[in-house]
Amino acid sequence: MNFDLSYFIELIPLLLRYLGITMQMALLGLVFALLLAVVMAVVRVFRVPLLDWLVQLYISFFRGTPLLVQLFLLYYGLPQMFPPLVGIDAFTAAVIGLSLHFSAYMAESIRAAIIGIDRSQMEAALSIGQSPLMAMRRIILPQAARIALPSLMNQFVDMIKSTSLAFTLGVAELMARAQMEASSSFKFFESFLAVALIYWVVVVLFTRLQLRLETKLNRAYQR
Repeated sequence: MNFDLSYFIELIPLLLRYLGITMQMALLGLVFALLLAVVMAVVRVFRVPLLDWLVQLYISFFRGTPLLVQLFLLYYGLPQMFPPLVGIDAFTAAVIGLSLHFSAYMAESIRAAIIGIDRSQMEAALSIGQSPLMAMRRIILPQAARIALPSLMNQFVDMIKSTSLAFTLGVAELMARAQMEASSSFKFFESFLAVALIYWVVVVLFTRLQLRLETKLNRAYQR
């Protein structure tokens, strides 16, 4: 069969209507994942008794199991064990799943960045009367953000691509629409090529944003 260029061109605007849902999932997932990751990274750096062990267990589980399995556990499995969760919708389940999964990776990236800051920074803050948490918030974390940025942005890009798994829960996002169009028209190559190009363009745009942020944050360290 020949490539249907006209169908391919007509399909792209249709798919773009669902890009907003994809990006909404990714951005919400990023916010919640970062908040959770910062807390876990600080717990690990300070080696808080019991909490440190729980965080390590959490990270091990979410890094050691596939995201698709985690989404199914969250959306189909947990409501079976906890009836109040039956009312959770697919979009919310997808955001929670993405947040939990990628927070495990982000926590390790942030922890490594914190450890990469010279200990003298913390000692200097403590010497002028700041508490360890205050020093972490005001001095250490802002510097660690610059170090962790490339890794965190790479994980965010992975999160954008991983939103495609949300269609398995029934979320009408970009990948779900491409799947429906392919099934109805039997033009699978055109449909999936179109969705692949949209994801590619989005990733390229965020990669350029990453480079600009890195340049801006590194200006203070350039001589």
